[in-house]
Amino acid sequence: MSFFKKIFNKSSNEPRKLTHVDQLLVGDIIVLTDSFALPESLRGQDFQVKAVNSYEFEHKVQTEWALLGTNALEIFLSLEVDDVTELKLSLKIQHEDVEALFDLDRFSEIFDEPGEAFLDKKSDSAITSMWSSEQYQQSVFAKVGFFHRKDHRSEKLSAYEGKDSGEQFELYSLYNEDQSKGVDVEVWQDGDTEVCLTLFRPLSDITDMYPAS
Repeated sequence: MSFFKKIFNKSSNEPRKLTHVDQLLVGDIIVLTDSFALPESLRGQDFQVKAVNSYEFEHKVQTEWALLGTNALEIFLSLEVDDVTELKLSLKIQHEDVEALFDLDRFSEIFDEPGEAFLDKKSDSAITSMWSSEQYQQSVFAKVGFFHRKDHRSEKLSAYEGKDSGEQFELYSLYNEDQSKGVDVEVWQDGDTEVCLTLFRPLSDITDMYPAS
């Protein structure tokens, strides 16, 4: 019996191994490459997972990791799964950043049917350099989703309306020509509007991952 007990104790005390982004939990740390293809605020930086959330759409549920860098930068990470799986890195920007980047009259066309806005960049603010592209074409209009402050991998999302159903929003998305950069606009039921600049990068941009425990 003592032999089996020894094996059991050994296996239960083994540290978690992180081999794929989809295994990240709160407290885990990722290290990004120092490649000049990334904005300076991301190069070679460590980011810790502060929260794991879920975006629920009609045909899929997407995991979102909220990250905080050693440089105090807050970004969001998700996986874009298509023919090739990519990292989607998102930076939330403020009204003054949107105003610097785009003509606001043109930006408002994002919300007009049928959702075919075309945006030219005016200029970058201090935070948006290398996050932005010269031009964007709209491809998503008023897509309904629900935001859950839960990790759907370990917690069940409610299928019913009510306090546990998540926060409803509408998504509007634009991309540059090669779809390496984008703009996501989320409009919430209370009228609050959030704008994120997005980068699509290879999985290899994460050079290391360290489990919290």
